[in-house]
Formats: sequence, C-alpha cells, structure tokens
Amino acid sequence: MERVSFDDAETYEPEEGWRRVALAGDDDVSLEYFEKPPGHSSPMHDHENGQVCLVLDGELTVHTESEARPEEAPRSERRSREQSERLERYDSVWLDPWEAHRVENESEESATGLDIFVPGRPFDFWTDRE
Repeated sequence: MERVSFDDAETYEPEEGWRRVALAGDDDVSLEYFEKPPGHSSPMHDHENGQVCLVLDGELTVHTESEARPEEAPRSERRSREQSERLERYDSVWLDPWEAHRVENESEESATGLDIFVPGRPFDFWTDRE
C-alpha cells in the first residue's frame, strides 16, 4: 500500500488558477484532483489514456470533438462535430483513449473534480506540452 497525503502531494498550475494535484496511482491507473476557476477551459486535446472525469463541486461542461464522416473519407470531406455534456456535482463522464475533448467551467463559481486515467498518465502531461 502506498499512501498519498493530499497536503504533501505534487501540485502544479498549468494555467493561473487551474490547480492539479497528483494523488495515488501507478502505470496502470492514475488519479488527479483539480480545481478549475470560473470561465476557464482546458484546450481541446487528446491522449492515449481512457479518462473518467468526476465533478466533486460546482459544474463543468465537457466538450468532445469527433469527425462526422468516416476516416476513409478524404480529409477535405471530414468535418469536426462537437458534443457537450454539462456535469453537476457527482456527475461523471467517460472519455475514450484519443477522444479529443476539453473541460470548461462556464459558471461564475470555482469547480473541483477528479480525473482518473487508465492506463496511468505522467503527472507532467500539461507541463510537457508545447
């Protein structure tokens, strides 16, 4: 068993007010607590990990982007289509590996949540992005 104390856990802010805290995890699964300030949105992104996003407090909107036509179609005929789900306290959403998404706090109040990644992802995901 490996205990992670929240107060001593590795913490960083990819952007001002967007706090992330690395909790228990390993190569198979990782858990990150986050705080998202009012009006903040992560950029549209994807990753090799499946993800559960669970809202602990406040409200978040998860936007996904998918192509409206099959991959076999020429790129010029493909169109991105965005789908959105508004999550309230204790609501969650599953995101498939490589599913493009962004998480937005459209409210005037801060929101907190947990991200669970399968397989686990390195905690420096946001700091290593260009």
